[in-house]
Amino acid sequence: MTSPFGTHDKPSAGDALPPKCSVIEVHVGELKQLFNAIDPSPFRDKDLDPKAEEFIVGWAKDLPRDVTLALVVDLDREAGLPDEAAVLRDAIHEFFSQRAQAYRRRLRELLRVGRTSLAIGLVTLASAIALGDFLAGLMKGSRIGEIIRESFTIGGWVSMWRPLEIFLYDWWPIRDEARLSDRLAAMPVRIRYLNAKEPDAWRGDWPAVSPRGERATGEAQPRTLDQAS
Repeated sequence: MTSPFGTHDKPSAGDALPPKCSVIEVHVGELKQLFNAIDPSPFRDKDLDPKAEEFIVGWAKDLPRDVTLALVVDLDREAGLPDEAAVLRDAIHEFFSQRAQAYRRRLRELLRVGRTSLAIGLVTLASAIALGDFLAGLMKGSRIGEIIRESFTIGGWVSMWRPLEIFLYDWWPIRDEARLSDRLAAMPVRIRYLNAKEPDAWRGDWPAVSPRGERATGEAQPRTLDQAS
């Protein structure tokens, strides 16, 4: 899924793409299709549309972990204001930076629960073994005493299931998501203009903003995300 940035006859704007990077390509009619239409946040803080996020993250997961990522947005209109590529890059970087922080908070909370569960499990296991041995000693030589001891031992080990699950299996997928988000938060972003719409189509798009961050008038309704090139 590594794609060269090879359409040189189309105008483009944004970050320079590093050599031999793996390019994630998204094709949209308007930039605002990439963002959640119901999010009232300022441009820089807007969430990505869930479908756009799923597409970008899914493509990135299919690439090797050691490659440099880049995002190219194929846009069905001409170029708008000079700073729209920078605004788009900042918004995407901010979203994935917040996503990485959210995963790290989730990881810290999971490990806190794991430590608490481990303490509870160890106390329960020790108590169950001691109680089982005590009851088996009261019924020394009895088959029932052996059954009771084994039952308490099994129950004690069952109490260790949750901390073992956390420390063996649950933490590393969350760590990997945080690391992937860090990579996406640092990737260069470039817009490639396909000029498929009438002039001044950018006035109804997001982020049609001035260098001072002022919103343009005549904002159009969002459309669905197109397939990537």
